[in-house]
Amino acid sequence: MHGPTTAAEREAVDEALRVGTLNVVGRIVEASNVALLVEVTSPEGSGPVLQAIYKPIRGERPLWDFPEGTLAGREVASALVAEATGYAVVPPTVLRDGPLGAGSVQLWIGDPYAPETDEGPVRIVPVGQVPDGWLGVVDGELPDGTAVTVVHEATADLRDAAVLDAILNNSDRKGSHLVRDAHATLWGFDHGLTFHAEPKLRTVLWGWAGEPLRGSDIERLATFAERLADDEDALTQTLTVLLPPEDLAALGVRVRALAVGGIHPRPGGRWPSIPWPAL
Repeated sequence: MHGPTTAAEREAVDEALRVGTLNVVGRIVEASNVALLVEVTSPEGSGPVLQAIYKPIRGERPLWDFPEGTLAGREVASALVAEATGYAVVPPTVLRDGPLGAGSVQLWIGDPYAPETDEGPVRIVPVGQVPDGWLGVVDGELPDGTAVTVVHEATADLRDAAVLDAILNNSDRKGSHLVRDAHATLWGFDHGLTFHAEPKLRTVLWGWAGEPLRGSDIERLATFAERLADDEDALTQTLTVLLPPEDLAALGVRVRALAVGGIHPRPGGRWPSIPWPAL
């Protein structure tokens, strides 16, 4: 399944995810928390059947480093911030009641029954052999000792995802969390480990580290900072419900700092800069 390509399509998908009937068809067994594949049917049965991933709050494991809030709330907040800033790489995601109680429901991109491939925007190549149009991130070894380099595309939409991760303080941007649909549109998922009050950026998208942000990035960041500073703004009020207060306050500080500093973040020394596994 490909993602929505217009604002009208996205609104229609959002509405279907909010009010449609969730029918559980399977469980993602590799997931750390309960993650269920569901089919979403409209109440009247007139619309198309959508596939989505449903993550109930009651299925979340307690995390020592994210003790406050819920993963589901962070998933939904990430989608709202992505859309509000124009870095709309997160599939439509809503918070709603489901078969196992309240949780996040996100449109599934692609075919959930198709085998996984290595043909994504983040890959591994023989060490030092970075292809044209790609950026090297880090050298490493496979389990058999083969030396490799983690690389990612140098495309504008992937750079959007890198800026979004900096905004979200994404602590788990693995390469497998980024896919392209049948129309080559980029999508990113698994945003439960975001919005911490402390700097925890951990990502494979370090190819632009230390480089100046684009002018459009600074404009978007400045506009978003103004919205976050407005207690009457509808998005800010919604984020107040989804996120712990200290995390929301840190979001505003982080966005303003990015806009003023004007550069892509660099890896820090207090927190692992790349998730494990990287892909």
